[in-house]
Amino acid sequence: MDDPQQVQAYAQADFSDGDRRTLALIESLLARSPALPEAPLFIDLGCGPGNITLPLAASHPSAELVGVDGAGSMLSVAAQRAAAAGLTVRWQQASLQDLQRGDLPELLGRADLIVSNSLLHHLHQPGLLWSLTRVLAAPGCRVLHRDLRRPATLMEARQLQERHLPDGPQLLVRDFLASLQAAFEISEVEAQLAAADLNGLNVRAEDDRYLVVSGLVD
Repeated sequence: MDDPQQVQAYAQADFSDGDRRTLALIESLLARSPALPEAPLFIDLGCGPGNITLPLAASHPSAELVGVDGAGSMLSVAAQRAAAAGLTVRWQQASLQDLQRGDLPELLGRADLIVSNSLLHHLHQPGLLWSLTRVLAAPGCRVLHRDLRRPATLMEARQLQERHLPDGPQLLVRDFLASLQAAFEISEVEAQLAAADLNGLNVRAEDDRYLVVSGLVD
């Protein structure tokens, strides 16, 4: 997402409720998992302007935070926010394919936490996210991915838009509807996880439009 209008719209939009929920799920996963190492590596895939990365950096000062996104303009916003907050984060412009190829070998097999927020539905090859999870994960890596869940019909998608984004900018309304239609059903994500042999991860529905994948890489 490098279009200036899109970048500005998403950077200025209020996603705070969803961000807080994603962060709460991450902290809950960490709390019920084995203790982290002294200097853990956290990777936020598709980090955008840092809505999840930056709060994680603030709440886990001993962690090494890496935010990965394919859009340099989004990372520029994230870097400005990090500087303003006095937070240290490594911002890396790269695609999932770049990471899968090993373009950043220093990250491979080291991640203690891998997260994403509304990334999966953007992927034409969703299996890439799960195979990359294996490549990046240290043993016992904690994983939390939160994304939209596809409604059964276009009418249901429009009802969700009217319920949750009734007065948003037209660009965001358009993208929300497109994202709902591009999202996956729970059964599809279950099949993706099984194909990747990620038996330690589970997927569940959350409220009327989200799904959450969480667990440990065994």
